[in-house]
Amino acid sequence: MEWRDEGVILSVRRHGETSAIAEIFTAQHGRALGLVRGGRSRQQRPVLQAGNVVQAVWRARLEEQLGTFSLEALDLRAGAIMEEPFRLAGLGTITGLAQQLPEREPHPRLYEAMRVVLEAIGDDGLWPALLVRWELGLLDELGFGLDLTSCAATGSRDQLTHVSPRSGKAVSAPAAEPYRDRLFRLPAFLREGGAARPADVIDGLRLMSFFLERHVFRPRGVRFPDQQDWIIRSLAERPH
Repeated sequence: MEWRDEGVILSVRRHGETSAIAEIFTAQHGRALGLVRGGRSRQQRPVLQAGNVVQAVWRARLEEQLGTFSLEALDLRAGAIMEEPFRLAGLGTITGLAQQLPEREPHPRLYEAMRVVLEAIGDDGLWPALLVRWELGLLDELGFGLDLTSCAATGSRDQLTHVSPRSGKAVSAPAAEPYRDRLFRLPAFLREGGAARPADVIDGLRLMSFFLERHVFRPRGVRFPDQQDWIIRSLAERPH
């Protein structure tokens, strides 16, 4: 059998002396793995970098087999940010998180959102907020979405300022007041859109980290990507 799809390379590992196994998040076929023959060659190595966008052809005799990939470069974005640690951390975070998706399960909206983040990766004032929104979508796609539409305590849709770590639901300012030190702050841009200040992005990343760690990484015994904490520290150190 055979399929053709566009995808983002998530990871590459060596296989034998000359080949590699590529893990790709594709638009219509989800997260898929395949053998790339000659993947360690001089011609293939620039293509086989996490974050690059490729046109992939996957072939196998049976659907459940590993199969082989033939890859054609569409956007070699990874090489352009290799000397940019902040952007590289963003790239490492989003590709690392996408590896937690079930294999061969399509998530086309999440894929399109990933492309938006990657296309903005050269704008340090934009991509961190987009990453937070993407992580919120990832939680939703995995069945652990947060409810940011109304207050968990009162049902009000106004003045939603915090999120309960217990329920993952929004909390309004009046209801949150006695418990502020136990709640996460809800960044306004997640509710209302628009621009996000660095402090808002930091709050958003911390919020996402908590729920992704709880629902996705801890149950699987997998470590949360270190790059996310590095992004938070870098944003905190930047002049506001």
